[in-house]
Amino acid sequence: MAQAAGQLFRRLGALSGAAAVGAAAYGAHGFRRSDRDDYLKELYETANKYHFLHSLALLAVPHCRYPMVAGTVLSTGMGLFCGAIYYHALSGDSTFTRMAPYGGSLLILGWIAMAP
Repeated sequence: MAQAAGQLFRRLGALSGAAAVGAAAYGAHGFRRSDRDDYLKELYETANKYHFLHSLALLAVPHCRYPMVAGTVLSTGMGLFCGAIYYHALSGDSTFTRMAPYGGSLLILGWIAMAP
């Protein structure tokens, strides 16, 4: 079971990393339009940085003691934190930004889950 979970999160990390690179390319070129202000671009870059770094963390999940726990917590944290910030940056709508602190807390817990 742990091996299957590790393989799942290794694949998820690889796909997430590819998506993060694609998102970075969009951020570098798509935000050059004049209708995006600097704050939204900064938000997008923050989401992308955390997305990429935690994609790399998912690649390490197979090597921890409880890969299903660590991978699930990290993945959920990425979705809540990065997703909320990406959404705000792209739409200008801050409705979901209240989810970012929960996602950030899950990211911290995900790192802790990788420690034992």
